[in-house]
Amino acid sequence: MSMTTVGRLWLITALVACLHALTTAVFAGDEQHRVNAPEQRAKPYLVLVSIDGFRWDFPSFIDTPGIDRLASEGLSAEALLPVFPTLTFPNHFSIATGQLPRNHGIMANEFPHEDGERWYFYKDRESVQDGQWYLADPIWVTAEKQGMLSAAYFFVGTEADVSGTRPTHWRAFDADVPGSERVEQVLHWLAEPAPTRPHVITLYFEDVDDNTHWYGPGSAESVAAIGRVDVHLQKLLAGIDALPHGDQVYVFLVSDHGMAAYDPSRPPFVIDQVASLEGVRAVEGGPYVFLHFDDAETDRLREVRDAINSRWDCGRALLPDEAPPDWQISDSGRFPDLIAVADPGCAVLSSADKQHKVQPGDHGWAPDSADMRGVFYAWGPRIPPATRVPPIRVTDIYPLMLAVLDLPAGKMDGDAKLLPSLLLPEAPASSDTGDSERH
Repeated sequence: MSMTTVGRLWLITALVACLHALTTAVFAGDEQHRVNAPEQRAKPYLVLVSIDGFRWDFPSFIDTPGIDRLASEGLSAEALLPVFPTLTFPNHFSIATGQLPRNHGIMANEFPHEDGERWYFYKDRESVQDGQWYLADPIWVTAEKQGMLSAAYFFVGTEADVSGTRPTHWRAFDADVPGSERVEQVLHWLAEPAPTRPHVITLYFEDVDDNTHWYGPGSAESVAAIGRVDVHLQKLLAGIDALPHGDQVYVFLVSDHGMAAYDPSRPPFVIDQVASLEGVRAVEGGPYVFLHFDDAETDRLREVRDAINSRWDCGRALLPDEAPPDWQISDSGRFPDLIAVADPGCAVLSSADKQHKVQPGDHGWAPDSADMRGVFYAWGPRIPPATRVPPIRVTDIYPLMLAVLDLPAGKMDGDAKLLPSLLLPEAPASSDTGDSERH
C-alpha cells in the first residue's frame, strides 16, 4: 500500500473521528439506546418555549404574529406571577417542577449548600450540571421515568442528572447558537419516527433578556429582539403545522420574569457605607443583595438590618422570618441570612460586589411588582381557543403539562386543578399516517 493511500485513509479516519467528537460535543447527552415505551407512543407532544425576561406587556411593543396566533387559537394568561427571587434559575425550575424554590432547591442564581462549603453559581458548569443541587423532578425527568423521551435545547436543569436522569437529548448552554438553528433542531426531533420522537421538548431564547438588560425596556434593541423571537415562534408553529401528527403537538410559551428600568434620579444604596460587612458574603446587587454571614448570630443580623433601614429610604432589609408570606422564604441554609430588597426602580449594592453593574434594564425586585410579571400561552389540541385567564403563578403550569401528556401527578405547590379544568375533552390518539389539520 502506497504512502499516499495510507495518508488518505488516515485523513478520512481523522475526519470521521472529528465529526463524531463534534456531534458528541453538540448534544453530549444523546442517549441513542432510549426509545419511547409502547404505551407512551400515542400520547401528545409538548414543546415548552421560554423567552427569558419577556414582560407581560412586551407583545404590545411590536407586531407579534406568532404570539397573536397562540392567543387567538389557544389560552393566554393576563400575566405570569414569578416566585421570589425574580431571577432566571429559580423561576425556570419552578415552571419545570411546579414547586417553590424552598422545595425544589434552586433558591437563586447563586447560593450556598447547606453544608456551607459549596456554592451553586449559574455560570459554573460543574454546579449547573450537578444533579445533587436539584431537589425536585422537572417535567422531563417525570416523563423519562415513565418511558417517555425528552429533549432540551436549553432550559434550567436540563444539563443536570436530576434524580439520576437527564433528557434523552440535551446540550450545555451556548448563547452563540442562533435561534433559528434551535427551532430547526426542535422540528427535527418532532419529525423523528414514533419510537424515538421526544414527547417533551424544551426550547429557550435569551435574546430579549440580554437586550433589555443592555439597553432597557422599550429600547429599539429590546423591541427588535421581541420581533426576532416572534419570528422564531412563527417558524416553529409553521413547522408543526406541516407535520402529519401536528395536531397532537402542544406549545406552551412562558417567561421567567419581567424587566424594569432603574430610576436615574435615585443613586444606588451602598450597604457597606452604613454597616460593616466583615465576615459577610454579599451576593448579586441591583434590585437586591443577599447577605450570607460566616457567623449568623442574631444580634449581628439585627444590627446590620437596623443600620441599613435607618439610612435607606428606597428599600428595606429583612430577616427571613420578616419577609412577606407570599415570598415563601425557607430557613434552609441555601437562603440568605439577611435580604436587602430595593423598591422598584431603585438599586442596592455592596462595594465588595465586583461583578455587578447597574444596567439600563434589570429584574430581581419583589414579585408583587407589576414589571416583574411574565407571560404564559398554551396552544394545542385540548386547549380552548381565544381563552383569557387571570394572572397565574409559575407553579401552576406544571399540572397542565402533566395533564396534556397524561403523566401521573407528583408533589407540587401549584394549583392542581386551575388550568387542567379548562381542557377540552380528550383528543383522538395520534397517528403518523395521513395529513392532519389544526382547528
